[in-house]
Amino acid sequence: MKIKSLAKPAVLTQPVYEPGKPIEYVARELGLDPAGIIKLASNENPAGPSPRAVAAAKRALEQGELYPDGGCYALRQKLAQAYGLGADQFVVGNGSNEIIELLGHTFLGAGDEVVMGAPAFIVYKLVTLLFGAKAVEVPLVNHRHDLAAMARAITPRTKLVFVACPNNPTGTANSAEELLAFARSLPDHVVGVFDEAYAEFQEKPADLRSLIREGKNIIGLRTFSKIYGLASLRVGYGYAAPGLVALLNRVRQPFNVNAIGQAAALAALDDREFTEKCARDNRAGLAQLETGLRALKLETVPSEANFILVKVGAGARLFDALQKRGIIVRPMASYGMPEWLRITVGTKPQNERLLTELKVLL
Repeated sequence: MKIKSLAKPAVLTQPVYEPGKPIEYVARELGLDPAGIIKLASNENPAGPSPRAVAAAKRALEQGELYPDGGCYALRQKLAQAYGLGADQFVVGNGSNEIIELLGHTFLGAGDEVVMGAPAFIVYKLVTLLFGAKAVEVPLVNHRHDLAAMARAITPRTKLVFVACPNNPTGTANSAEELLAFARSLPDHVVGVFDEAYAEFQEKPADLRSLIREGKNIIGLRTFSKIYGLASLRVGYGYAAPGLVALLNRVRQPFNVNAIGQAAALAALDDREFTEKCARDNRAGLAQLETGLRALKLETVPSEANFILVKVGAGARLFDALQKRGIIVRPMASYGMPEWLRITVGTKPQNERLLTELKVLL
């Protein structure tokens, strides 16, 4: 008997997430020196991890024989202090991706609907389909979420609404006023999910806390993967009303976040000097890329994140050509944008090298 015949039918049609290619993979595939490859594909922090986080992770590794704190008590206490909320209003996950999956476990089943932008972070759709629900995709307008159209797309079957602010892969964000008005307008049978993975790069992100204190069915998602530089440790969190968090904890696996990740995240929250410098450097890097790409007569989308979307024509061809020159970027065909590339903001020399190679190729 073939193993596929034993699987649930929906698994056989489930799309597969395609991550950015690792440096080591590209080096082996193309016979390149890994030291000469720069990766500008996965929106990682070019400054590396928070130094305080690294020191804390090393100390935690010395007790690697012990199970981690299954409730992430210390990290939730620290987050509660930072946000002015209760520790029972935070759920910690194996990256914010796990929180998205926990929302699926908690709220989604066959016949349910999930409203999301298009294009937006593809994991929203993957999780929706995984639980047999229907993805209702609302096209962006001028690369931003059409919140009015998303509100109109809500039906009695809608369980979740995903809004990324800033949005991946466009880097755009609706204004704080627009987002708060939209969140306040959501009907009671809908949970509003506001993905803030890149919010630390914004100068004026929306503040959901007043609505959460009022008991609105909304949740904010954040991650330590981006500005804190801890992508390899997979730590993210959600903050919401205590009742919503309690439901997510019912379906969360014990020990879902390892002790090294917890220790690093806890220390990273205190490293304000590091994150503030990363945010400043990112704004400078965005300006460098925007100026350079404009000089190459390429269309870009104004970004509030740590990446930029650029229209290059034959996206797959240029992706391959750059990769052969040791630069990994992200092609956007899987997001329905075959003419576009998404480029992570690198260091100043990395950005300059990318622009130089693009000039040659174009």
